[in-house]
Amino acid sequence: MEDRSDRTVQIGALELRFLVDETDGAGNLVMFEFVVPPDARVPAPHYHRDVDEAVYGLEGTLTTTVDGRSQEVGPGQAVLVPRGGVHQHENLHDTTARGLVVLTPGSIGRRYFEEMAEAVARPGGPDPARLREIMLRHGLVPA
Repeated sequence: MEDRSDRTVQIGALELRFLVDETDGAGNLVMFEFVVPPDARVPAPHYHRDVDEAVYGLEGTLTTTVDGRSQEVGPGQAVLVPRGGVHQHENLHDTTARGLVVLTPGSIGRRYFEEMAEAVARPGGPDPARLREIMLRHGLVPA
């Protein structure tokens, strides 16, 4: 079995463990475990121009808001975020939440999250213009 420890991206308190990234296969799918501690800072509401996103709950509860409608995603539950749907994921509970996220096609991959992690961790804090530039280059649009 392949060691995937080098495929984990930490963005603040968020952890993304890539099971499939844009370098695997034909690059048509990205899949990662999304670990969100309680009250973690999460990405601002945004939408994907060309990518559908599915979230399947593994542990705890994520609150996913799509086009203004919030849905709690617990173990065994799923939510679809269609391309163009303005969305945000949060953990509003007191235990860590874990979900399996699938993006298709796989154009928003590990490289995007690595760039965001670097930009967020820079001395002096993140530069909003830089974050926006990275998002737009990878097909995400801030809402």
